[in-house]
Formats: sequence, C-alpha cells, structure tokens
Amino acid sequence: MQIRPLGDRVLVKRTEEETKTAGGIIIPDNNKEKPARGEVVSVGRGRRNDDGTITKVDVQEGDKIIFGKYSGSEVKLNGKEYLIMKEDDILGVIQ
Repeated sequence: MQIRPLGDRVLVKRTEEETKTAGGIIIPDNNKEKPARGEVVSVGRGRRNDDGTITKVDVQEGDKIIFGKYSGSEVKLNGKEYLIMKEDDILGVIQ
C-alpha cells in the first residue's frame, strides 16, 4: 500500500535522534522527545491558487527537513509510522 499526499501536503518519516549528548551522556528512552526532523517520502502535486493554477511544493522526495514539534497527523502504514503535514508546517530543509 502507498500513500500519495493531496495538494500541498507532504508524507514524512521521522529520523531517529542521537541517544548521546555531545558530552557523552546517554539519554534514556523515557526522557526522549519525538524528533522534529525527518525525511520526505512523498509529495503532493501542489497548492491550487484562486485562478486555478497549481504552485508546486518546494521540497522533494528524499529531502531532510525540520518541522514544528506538534506538526502533522500521525499515520501508520505497513507497520511504519509517518506524518502527513502541510508544506507550511515545514520550517526548513537541512543541507
């Protein structure tokens, strides 16, 4: 099964955060927050403007992104967890 997001929505897979700090301290699982970074898996066609034209989404499949802490809706597909969010929820692309 596959999902193709509609409009200006993006399907994102969260990336795992480091379990160690820069100083070498190990962070236990119960104190970890959900990461606000991910990789774009699929992209919708774009936003439809008032005049009927479509503005394409700025991100592409495979881009590594940063998004807001409470962004998107969680979706489970084939036993894996993903987020579907609007392009506006994406804060930036990691280069």
